[in-house]
Amino acid sequence: MTTKQPAQIILGEDLGMGANKIFGMSGGVEVPSQVSINGAQQVTKMLGLRSKKPPLHVETEQGSFYIGGSAHDWGHPIENLDYDRLIGAPEMRALFYGSLTHYMKSYGSLDGDITVTVGMPLEPLTGEDAQQNVYAVRRWMKGSHCWKADGQQYEIYIQDVKITSQPVGALFDYLLDEQGVFIPERKAVFGKEVGIISVGFNTVELLVVRNKQTVQRFTVGTTAGVRRLLEITNPRGMYSMGELDTLLRSQQLDIRDALVIWEREVTGVIESTWGQSWKRFAAILMVGGGTILLANSLSYHFRGKVYIPENPVLSIARGLYKLGLFQERRKRR
Repeated sequence: MTTKQPAQIILGEDLGMGANKIFGMSGGVEVPSQVSINGAQQVTKMLGLRSKKPPLHVETEQGSFYIGGSAHDWGHPIENLDYDRLIGAPEMRALFYGSLTHYMKSYGSLDGDITVTVGMPLEPLTGEDAQQNVYAVRRWMKGSHCWKADGQQYEIYIQDVKITSQPVGALFDYLLDEQGVFIPERKAVFGKEVGIISVGFNTVELLVVRNKQTVQRFTVGTTAGVRRLLEITNPRGMYSMGELDTLLRSQQLDIRDALVIWEREVTGVIESTWGQSWKRFAAILMVGGGTILLANSLSYHFRGKVYIPENPVLSIARGLYKLGLFQERRKRR
């Protein structure tokens, strides 16, 4: 359903390595973070071969790209899982524009000034380069953006960019309703200890909030996400990460043996960081695409403390959108 957007538009943006997620007033979109440099379509034409419908074709000032599922079949794959990608690499911009295109095709044009609340992994938000990384993301996101997608011209204006961590998005998805207002029965939890487990494509991130403050000793980000599961299934390196991700999403990848190993790795990260302290937490929130694969084992491990939101893949982007609404409401008081 197409919905007319308000003049002031608020979006939540989850810069995921496995999928880019955007959430707004009308709903959300998830676009697999597969990017390739355009090329295979021309080869197919030259050879006179028939082919399936290509993924979204995005043209930017930096080049021509295919975006989304099966993009790696249509050109030279770009598989950059370094955090440097987030600060404005050409493939990141193309993926962002592709995600915005899918959002506008689903929910209508974004005619107005946009405020984006961005969720980033914990690692680039900590350490000596944290401020520099935040500044770099704001610099490339803020302002006017023009691109073409499947030949159609798009243009938007981002007035403001606010940045926080991805686990914080998960927290506010739990605490706030769709209008950005605290859910009464959950507001009290904000003053207690809440654990957050975010299992994404690249990372497993743990965050604990106590009395509205982050508890540093319980906070960690490690590259033990779904990519590790895929690496275990691909010991000879015969497939790209994008190809394996496509197989996993279509349930065509045998992960039974690898899943047991990966579950132990993830559980080990949690135990080494939280120990037995999790038993005193008021709640443990689990989000991210990897949550779907680990739901049974981790729910059993934490004995009923786990809360898994509806559509955990979109939870961070949805929470960032709710946080943006909450901050906008406070600003207007």
